[in-house]
Amino acid sequence: MTEYPWLSVSGFGTHIKSTQTKLIIQKKNSVEEYPLDSIKNLLVIGGHTLSSSTITNLVKKGAYISFFEPDCTPIGIIRPFGDKSDTEIHKIQQAVPRHRYATAIAQAAIKSRLFAIEHIQEMQNSSLFYEGEQQFLHTSEQELQYLIKLDEIRRLHRLTADMYYEIMSRNIPPDFGYRRRTIRPQSDPVNAMLSFGYAMLFGNCCVSLIGARLDPDSGLMYEGKGSLVQDLIEPLKADMIDRVVFQVARESLSSADFEQIPGRCMLSDDLIHLLIGYFHSSIDTKKIDELVYTLYHAMMNTSEFIIRY
Repeated sequence: MTEYPWLSVSGFGTHIKSTQTKLIIQKKNSVEEYPLDSIKNLLVIGGHTLSSSTITNLVKKGAYISFFEPDCTPIGIIRPFGDKSDTEIHKIQQAVPRHRYATAIAQAAIKSRLFAIEHIQEMQNSSLFYEGEQQFLHTSEQELQYLIKLDEIRRLHRLTADMYYEIMSRNIPPDFGYRRRTIRPQSDPVNAMLSFGYAMLFGNCCVSLIGARLDPDSGLMYEGKGSLVQDLIEPLKADMIDRVVFQVARESLSSADFEQIPGRCMLSDDLIHLLIGYFHSSIDTKKIDELVYTLYHAMMNTSEFIIRY
């Protein structure tokens, strides 16, 4: 089992203490201990008690301490005085061949979405594909490796993603008004649920990237703020978010769960509470850590970048 060099503490009310050799995480009903030398970045998410002596012990060992809001929005970082390793990592990150990584991300995204469609078909013993669509998605996944320009990869990625959302809409009751993936503000409950889930997935992935000291804004296929986070969640969306949302839409969503006003759909508090519980179970933070860890080592030229979706 891989031991990642970052440790996250989330929620509220945890006491974070230390000795000269151990970090002690004291929760309500449990105590966890970690060798201080093994922690390169402590990720503090939410409200906890952290003593100044523990900060000192971690920083002396060369560790970073990163702070986040409860929704995983980054706040700030404590780092050892004079440490410039972030700068070196970010230089390496900027120099990697984006084309190769973007291809792997786009291919994994298609594979994960094909798997999701085929899984529903098997469960329901019926087809969602129109003629030629399944073959087109399989062919597109293979053709990505022959594309030369990033813009070509992005264009095919968008096309296959749009197809996927439209295909999945055929399994959703038409009364909800969901036909395809749309931009914000969302006007139907299915898109609103997808956006809510993707925001949670984004936050969890951002935490892991900062844990690895990678720049979340330095993307491979996407560009702009949070672009690397957007890259990495693409192959994870179908299993961690879409599966939950489409199941809720098929099996339990009712008109009492949302309110539609001109140009916007508002989810009820009860539905949001329900979704949070589902997403806490479906968002696999260990899989996210594994993907980030793989990316980091690929960028440092110590392994291949292989995405297991």
